[in-house]
Amino acid sequence: MFSVLKDWIDRHFSNEEALVLFFQLLLALLVVLFMGHILAPLFASVILAFLLQGIVAWVERRGIPHTLAVISVFVIAVGVFFGFVVFLLPIIWGQLNNLLKELPRMLNDGQTSLMLLPERYPDLVSAEQVRNWISQATGEVGRLGQFLVSFSLSSIANVMTILVYSILVPILMFFFMKDGKLITGWWAKNFLPRKRKLLAQVSVEMDAQISNYVRGKVIEILIVGAVSYVAFALLDLNYAALLALLVGLSVVIPYIGAAVVTIPVALIAYFQWEWSNSFIYLMVAYGIIQALDGNVLVPLLFSEAVNLHPVAIIIAVLVFGGFWGLWGVFFAIPLATLCKAVLHAWPREQEIITTNHSG
Repeated sequence: MFSVLKDWIDRHFSNEEALVLFFQLLLALLVVLFMGHILAPLFASVILAFLLQGIVAWVERRGIPHTLAVISVFVIAVGVFFGFVVFLLPIIWGQLNNLLKELPRMLNDGQTSLMLLPERYPDLVSAEQVRNWISQATGEVGRLGQFLVSFSLSSIANVMTILVYSILVPILMFFFMKDGKLITGWWAKNFLPRKRKLLAQVSVEMDAQISNYVRGKVIEILIVGAVSYVAFALLDLNYAALLALLVGLSVVIPYIGAAVVTIPVALIAYFQWEWSNSFIYLMVAYGIIQALDGNVLVPLLFSEAVNLHPVAIIIAVLVFGGFWGLWGVFFAIPLATLCKAVLHAWPREQEIITTNHSG
């Protein structure tokens, strides 16, 4: 047993760069696990700066100096964010409050519809099953109410956290955009070995794939959310802005998100129109949006940048989402791509022997 373990270690960790990469990844994992909440503003600012770096580079290619390009993009980004907070967020919040007020009526209507099922389909559904469904739904609504009460009680702390984030994140984001190369150069000089062929190989592969994925995903969220809002508003669906936000965010979770968000869209449409032509038109429009997103928009935005099997994507969503919640879900595919790039670049025993002989 010991010899087998020793052979495995010699085969995979006899290269100095492999050891450095392993400990770098292990350190990053430990920092996120144990200091994630403390360093959340830092992580958020790095992600936002990374998203905007492509726009900064595009502005610089037009002959604008780096500092001026950073300031221009930063001002526009902050303006867009505060525009969302001032104009769109109150609408979404108002619709959410209205939905919570209408929820008891919807539940009563749903119970009435469910109680008719045993009469219409006695061979498929029994009255006992319907009572169990209603009991489970009532329990879930009760837990939702408890969560909302606890959320409102902690609202002061949440407001203070948001205020701190609203100050720290923009400041950090600006300096990461402005001095990103200096910071990464300092890190590489002080914490990375001089010979870092393996690290460079992984870095080059990941830079293109993660940047394409993250920026593409943000664009996909904006396009799908905007198109959904237009379609819902034209069809006069209640809570159009709230549902459009959910549909836009659903693209973060491949395959699963679209299926899950279909439930609230269909339920709200049913409670508003029941089985009418308006309900059918809404579901057809929603289906068209999902089809265009999956078959046109996603290939256009991502091309072959992320080449992962659907099973690997679902497993990554489950694993990283379980570790880090929403952030883990959003970055599940980049993290899975990182794992794939590391495994692909990791030196094997034959490669190490060949390198040593050639040296």
